[in-house]
Amino acid sequence: MVEIVRTNDLVLIGFLQSLLQNANIPVLVADAHMSALEGMTGAFPRRILVPEDHLRQARRLISEAGLEGELRHD
Repeated sequence: MVEIVRTNDLVLIGFLQSLLQNANIPVLVADAHMSALEGMTGAFPRRILVPEDHLRQARRLISEAGLEGELRHD
């Protein structure tokens, strides 16, 4: 799994998860439990991860949705 987005924005997380799942791209939202433990203060951002073999397609979809600025460039 490769991290593609890191954010505290719950609406963005939900949108990206839906976008990727609708394209049949497996997606994992990491650190959701850590965020809940720290009281949702935003100290620990959540991460969107996709399998490496779906990375190019996921990046393209996110870019086409106008959210290229949210992509990790690691």
